[in-house]
Amino acid sequence: MKTGTLYYGGPILTMEDHLPAPEALLVEDGCIADLGSLDSLKKQCSPLHTEYRDLKGKTLMPAFIDPHSHFSQYAHALLQIPLEDAKSLSQIQERIRSFLDLRRPSPGEWLIARGYDHNLLKERRHPSRFELDAAAPDFPLVLQHRSGHMGVFNTCALQRLGVTADTPSPSGGAIGKENGELTGYMEENAFLEYLKRVPSPDFQSLSSAFRTAQERYASYGITTIQDGMIVDEMIPLYKMLLEGDLLKLDLIGYPGAEKGRRFLEEFSSCTSGWGRFKIGGLKIFLDGSPQGRTAWMREPYLPDGFSSPGYCGYGTMTDEEVLSAVRLALDKKLQLLAHCNGDAAAQQYIRAFETAFAASGAASAREFTAPIRPVIIHAQLIGKDQLVQAEKLGMIPSFFAAHIYYWGDIHIQNFGMERASCISPAATAGKLGIPYTFHQDSPVLEPDMLKTVWCAVNRLTKNGVLLGPEERVSALDALKAVTINAAYQYFEESQKGSLRPGKRADLVILGANPLTEPEEDICRIPVAETIKDGESIYRNPACS
Repeated sequence: MKTGTLYYGGPILTMEDHLPAPEALLVEDGCIADLGSLDSLKKQCSPLHTEYRDLKGKTLMPAFIDPHSHFSQYAHALLQIPLEDAKSLSQIQERIRSFLDLRRPSPGEWLIARGYDHNLLKERRHPSRFELDAAAPDFPLVLQHRSGHMGVFNTCALQRLGVTADTPSPSGGAIGKENGELTGYMEENAFLEYLKRVPSPDFQSLSSAFRTAQERYASYGITTIQDGMIVDEMIPLYKMLLEGDLLKLDLIGYPGAEKGRRFLEEFSSCTSGWGRFKIGGLKIFLDGSPQGRTAWMREPYLPDGFSSPGYCGYGTMTDEEVLSAVRLALDKKLQLLAHCNGDAAAQQYIRAFETAFAASGAASAREFTAPIRPVIIHAQLIGKDQLVQAEKLGMIPSFFAAHIYYWGDIHIQNFGMERASCISPAATAGKLGIPYTFHQDSPVLEPDMLKTVWCAVNRLTKNGVLLGPEERVSALDALKAVTINAAYQYFEESQKGSLRPGKRADLVILGANPLTEPEEDICRIPVAETIKDGESIYRNPACS
């Protein structure tokens, strides 16, 4: 007789096309033991050693899988000054002062604030270092833009980092200057490079933040998470995570192809897994942010009064550097993720694989790339012609579909309605047979999978504009993007992403069925419970 937990009494969504909807599901030893009718499964179970879980009308389905986020940054964000809802520069200053009054940091302690969006500020611009100095003159302070691609340092921070008016901007980045003086603003490679030099919080604070971060992901029904850009400076952090046994969710990490090589060597055994952590591959980023107007485009942005005529954004790596990363991934048989928001960046990535394939003498491009399943991260403005190329190369676009709601109105301003309507072209990818995925790029957004599903199904902006109705997808296809397709992206489709005997019992119980609820209400469905390897790790008290 089998023992374990028997779920019944509500819809069970398997995400398997060819399996009939079961009445019940049996979990045993952390895996799915069987699915079928309630009577047949009851007959297999030992009444004394089986927990019977009546769903009471709630919906059971595979737990969500995060195809792209930055877990360590999300944890760090919990220790930082939140600015997501700031509507003016004065509000930013007020939040910083309030933090200082409440927390009373030690003299000279580094302060990090995150989440401001210049598009949403009354002044419609980035703060200056002088405005930050007025709020925190005696502390080194950095503000991170919500996109993560740009930010502002105050004067004390610039001095600590050794940045002067004579410091040159690096390739693929910019250090802001006006009339020969530093403004404090930096973007892309410049901002990311100096942000890495900001000291980390203490061990105790970080340990607590990493636990809380995992609880947050679990509260959204997620049991597999990603750290989407690991650099060598994070080696001590990962030693803390792994040696302290702090991981309760499965974590898949991607060291930088150049700036994470020492990490890859240090944790080489993790390519096959270490506890709940494994190295999934390598990461590069090829451009910036469309709402920040640094995404690299084939056609110019619309004029905004600041950019020069014909401005198309810019890339962050040369063609030779991208091709080198592609060859490294192919040689080591490691998956390669590339951040590509703009269509020019996507073309650079596609072109590098086409070049590598042509030089290989392989008969089929898809078979050539099959061992590494290359991923196009964000793919915001990828062209439909490029999706055809991507399909031939076996590339997987992971769309940041929530952009439609959160920044769709900004995209209309930056690109015009025609181009903005084509962002995150998931329906086109689906018609081509591409197993696309969806993500939130946390901490840019909370890892709210059902909100992302809602965005992809409805394609409404904050102002209520229907953006590209022809690219809407069904609720079922959107759910597959964050379950079975996401498992495929990670080469884990045999273990996760659907409900089938033998797969791991990573499950989520939802307060309602997203396939039968009105499409406009999908984002309101609560996560009632999250189950990892058969064990409950999150329960929503409002759904008990």
